[in-house]
Amino acid sequence: MKKTLLTAVLLTFGYTNSQTFVNTNPENKKVILEEFTGIHCVYCPQGHAIANSIKNANPNNVFLINVHVGGYAEPTSGEPDFRTSFGTAIAGQTGLVGYPAGTVNRTAFPGLNQGALGTTAMNRGNWSNASNQTLAQSSYVNVGVQGVIDAQTRQLTVTVEVYYTGNSPISTNKLNIALLQNNTLGPQTGGNMGNNYNHQHRLVHLLTGQWGTDITTTTNGSFYTQTFNYTIPAAYNNIPAEIGEMELVAFVTETQQKIISGNGAKPTYTGLANNDAKVKSIETIGEQCTNSIGPKVTIQNNGQTPLTSLSIDYAINSGATQNYVWTGNLAPLTSAIVQLPAVSYTLLPTNTVTITIPNDDNVSNNSGAINFNKAVETQFTNITVKISTDQYGSETTWNLKNSAGTTVAQGGPYTDAGAAGVFPKPDVNLTLANDCYTFSIIDSYGDGMCCSYGNGSYQVLANGVLIPGMTGGNFGSGESKKYGVNTNLSVSAFDANSIKFYPNPTNGMITISLPEMAKVSITDLSGKLISTSTLEAGDSTLNLSDLSSGIYLINFIGDNFAKTDKIILK
Repeated sequence: MKKTLLTAVLLTFGYTNSQTFVNTNPENKKVILEEFTGIHCVYCPQGHAIANSIKNANPNNVFLINVHVGGYAEPTSGEPDFRTSFGTAIAGQTGLVGYPAGTVNRTAFPGLNQGALGTTAMNRGNWSNASNQTLAQSSYVNVGVQGVIDAQTRQLTVTVEVYYTGNSPISTNKLNIALLQNNTLGPQTGGNMGNNYNHQHRLVHLLTGQWGTDITTTTNGSFYTQTFNYTIPAAYNNIPAEIGEMELVAFVTETQQKIISGNGAKPTYTGLANNDAKVKSIETIGEQCTNSIGPKVTIQNNGQTPLTSLSIDYAINSGATQNYVWTGNLAPLTSAIVQLPAVSYTLLPTNTVTITIPNDDNVSNNSGAINFNKAVETQFTNITVKISTDQYGSETTWNLKNSAGTTVAQGGPYTDAGAAGVFPKPDVNLTLANDCYTFSIIDSYGDGMCCSYGNGSYQVLANGVLIPGMTGGNFGSGESKKYGVNTNLSVSAFDANSIKFYPNPTNGMITISLPEMAKVSITDLSGKLISTSTLEAGDSTLNLSDLSSGIYLINFIGDNFAKTDKIILK
């Protein structure tokens, strides 16, 4: 259970002891830029870039809080929910009328506001102007913040110091502490990175509640300190809470609106092993139809000292071990994505990547593995792309790329329609060479082509027949699928035992005529089971396209017969 506990309070007047970490000399205001954003907001990545540029120009004086809120932040099925219980109320007092919106110190800037006069929300193009104005203003209060996380218990201890170099016009101010999480990969419309957009400065919790805790003495020379203990849960909305990616922003407001100044900090850590590198995850590998790939692995430093190099061994399908030495500088509990060099391998129906790192103080996290499948293949070079959009055709685009990444065909955006329905577009017919192809379809709004406005869809066909799996419509921001064109692919049967296979040769989809219902199993010549299914009497279709080249046994067991046939796939 999440909890916030006040463990110590110290309030002193005229306090100027140099042992404090807050600055007791007059300072200008620091900027707290709250950005209201969402994963389905097409222009939000531009907002993220603008906010980051403001911070990069003033790294010690600008602090960002990304608040996922509103309709654009609402996830569809399978998407992460970055919203919090605090966002709606914070956004509700800004007067925002569009996304992305942002406030600078929750202050109204006449002529820069997005909505009605006196509101605080601004369009992204005005954030820099408002930030520069704020940075030039003197502040009557300085804020300092420090945090420590126990890596074993996940307890966060935050100490805040507030010093008044002038008098507040309000007798009671509010202290707010925001807990943020960085480097969370997820979907983002307009981000052009699929589900790998890097979300930063994401609000996950307010340690001081919706509007903060009271500071009741706000005159020149007043010093205030408070310590908070909070146990970071394993996840927020089922999204892992990575303690190594946490960030703190503390700020003082006059009410629940105007922010006077604030400060930020990255926590330090206790309870870590001396030397502990971790194979945190291996990036999912989609279906493949080439015999060379370069895996991506995320490594994490779980040790108490910076990690500057790491030897990484990896192999595919128990093939020759490859080695790559990563170099960099990972602070404790931070991660890095490492692109490993491509390695050649024999493509099987199911393939396994294994990755290991050297033994250290904790050997339980020094290896990982991930499986991926062979993509479907067709022997036909005549390809047709069929598109039927919903009423918002202008949101839909697609492209087809070969193994070199060259676009060989593309379509959209299409024309919007006036009412809900399904709107077929002209077929795109192609003649393709033997190669591995990636079909990608994108919806700029982020809701695919189905479920609300006419249930549109796409299909990719070979010789007029749907390529297995190459169809969809409910794809959110977009999806990509691979398939191969291989005119050398054929299946032949021999020792057929009076069971008819046709066509022969075929493209991997084989029709079998059975005298009665039978259980069917496919094994290799060593007897290793590959797949099982049940086929009805008469003509039934069996998909062999996931098999690699070789000789296989198909075993049929019915009530009145048992047969085994050999097939050759080449």
